[in-house]
Amino acid sequence: MKKIQIHIMPIRQLMRLPVLTVVTFLLVVATIIPNVRADSIQQQIQNLQNQNAANQNAVSQLQGQAVSYQDAINHLNAQIYQLQGEIQANLATQASLQQQIEQKQAQLEEQKKGLGEDLKSMYVNGSMTTVEMLATSQDLSHFVDAETYRGAVQTSIQKTLAQIATIQAQLKSQKDQLVIKQQQQQQQQSQLSTAQAQQSNLLAMNEQQQSSYNAQTQANQAKINDLIAEQARANATTSPGGYYFIRFPGAVSSHDVSINDYPYANAGFGMSTAPGCVDNDGPDRWGYCTRQCVSYAAWAVERSGRTAPTYYGNAKDWISAARSAGIPIFPSDPQPGDVAISTAGTWGHAMYVEKVDGNNIFVSQYNQALTGQYSTQWRQWR
Repeated sequence: MKKIQIHIMPIRQLMRLPVLTVVTFLLVVATIIPNVRADSIQQQIQNLQNQNAANQNAVSQLQGQAVSYQDAINHLNAQIYQLQGEIQANLATQASLQQQIEQKQAQLEEQKKGLGEDLKSMYVNGSMTTVEMLATSQDLSHFVDAETYRGAVQTSIQKTLAQIATIQAQLKSQKDQLVIKQQQQQQQQSQLSTAQAQQSNLLAMNEQQQSSYNAQTQANQAKINDLIAEQARANATTSPGGYYFIRFPGAVSSHDVSINDYPYANAGFGMSTAPGCVDNDGPDRWGYCTRQCVSYAAWAVERSGRTAPTYYGNAKDWISAARSAGIPIFPSDPQPGDVAISTAGTWGHAMYVEKVDGNNIFVSQYNQALTGQYSTQWRQWR
């Protein structure tokens, strides 16, 4: 909605104008001022709605980011869990290898004890000369057997020691590799934990931003509700003043006001202030949202046998729209069949004049309490 700019003429220039021109000028200004206030309030609502739309868009983007952060955290958690399992398996393998090393060491000790006597015998025999061994042997066969036994024992000892040394070296090498792998796993776990903490911080900041935007949206909606409540209070008053009577041409037929024959009585209703009908509430066939005061006023004119006004906008807009269409507007002297426009509140209120009794008018209307309901009411117009 475009804001109307009013350029006030300097007093000196105003004094030079003919009296009729001055009067006309003042009447135009008086007519425009209510629309300026309506535009101002409507612009406030539009600005708040624009902020809410921007906030909602920001929240949607943040929610998308939050999903990404949470996915990253879940992925990191899965990696950390898997790595913890690998570390536990690594430690279990290390413990098993340590147990095998200790078992091999115990076997070596047992073999050392068993080979002790053989080593002593080999030492004693090894200190004899061949002549002494022959001299002490019972016969040549005994000498050969002793020499063969000594050689076999020596070979067995050397083979056992070599095997044990090889196994110990292998086990130690495996354990060293597992220790290195454990260190790498722990380093990787630390890196994953750091990344997880970073993602958690980003998610927390994201949620704080969402909370801030949502709080601002709620505050804006509260302001919008206050502006709408202002209109409800304005509609509820029956004090005189601020009325315009639009008199559409043609004969006016009577009807029973106790019957609500408005064709959209069961249609949708909403008080959203966004452009257009966004609450499944129309538009109706005259270009208004259903169960609003202007929709009913248009229907009442058509029901009376005249041509309904179409696309006149909010109730306050009907004054300028009717004037542009050449429809007569009266600030006083209401008649049955007129559409009475109250300029109070943000959007004004449209009513159909059923009866006139001096300073009072009996009207039928929709949405007087902003609940989308039909009602009748006596009002004092002056």
